Amino acid sequence: MLIQVSYNDDKYDYVKDFMLEPLIQSGAISKFRRRSGWVQIGIDPVRSQRREHYTGEERRAGTA
Repeated sequence: MLIQVSYNDDKYDYVKDFMLEPLIQSGAISKFRRRSGWVQIGIDPVRSQRREHYTGEERRAGTA
């Protein structure tokens, strides 16, 4: 899927979805477009792909 982004120099481009997170982390883009509209980096909430390691009890395993 292609996502429209705006770089810090106000140039626009379309990037593949897997490229979005590295661009956000590097600070190369100022905003990107979702279905609901533009997301401003540093202002609007952005979901991170980085996940914390879960240390609780495993509850997904079925009881056999």
